[in-house]
Amino acid sequence: MVDEGPFFHGTVADLQVGDLLLPGFRSNYRPDVIMRHVYFTALRDGAGLAAELAVELRGAPAQPRVYEVEPTGPFEDDPNVTDKKFPGNPTRSYRSSEPLRIVRELTDWTRLTPEALQQWRERLAAILADERGEIIN
Repeated sequence: MVDEGPFFHGTVADLQVGDLLLPGFRSNYRPDVIMRHVYFTALRDGAGLAAELAVELRGAPAQPRVYEVEPTGPFEDDPNVTDKKFPGNPTRSYRSSEPLRIVRELTDWTRLTPEALQQWRERLAAILADERGEIIN
């Protein structure tokens, strides 16, 4: 079954309607890896989590942002989480080698509690410290 969205992307980038998100940037999780895909989800709060994590990984003050996006080309299930970590695609996570177009910015997504944010900080530290961690690029 093909997911028809709507789709969302979480980031720290300050973007405008019509801007394009492009592949070719460094991974937040493995800065030595240049990503060949742009990642997105059909879950608004999943994009919110990605935005919150992007703030944490940036290491400098930033505003988490969630955008509704529109794929401009074909996309596939994100193999970094689907089947590898979760059977099927319950997170409705996807990636595309084609740009995503910004449709609008959202403000009504669920923010992490301070406790949840601290748990994610600990998880991120473990992920970043594990040199065996692979990104399927």
